[in-house]
Amino acid sequence: MKQKIRDILVKHGGLPVPVEQLADDADLYAAGLSSFASVQVMLGIEDAFDVEFPDNLLNRKSFQSIEAVARAVESLVGNAEAAE
Repeated sequence: MKQKIRDILVKHGGLPVPVEQLADDADLYAAGLSSFASVQVMLGIEDAFDVEFPDNLLNRKSFQSIEAVARAVESLVGNAEAAE
């Protein structure tokens, strides 16, 4: 999952640093993630994982790091599977 998130960051994040050099807990905003890019990353994640971010997860904290994104996606995937 984290590798898929990294791939999405490479494609949509526009980070000035190589994503593969970032630790899972590195601050993506400090690494150069803009608010606009975070929306693009969110859309890429929704598409890749077939989930939809609810309003309560649409915040800076949810996209602060690769680890934070993975936790959010895991909670959404779990909720989607539970709803089926």
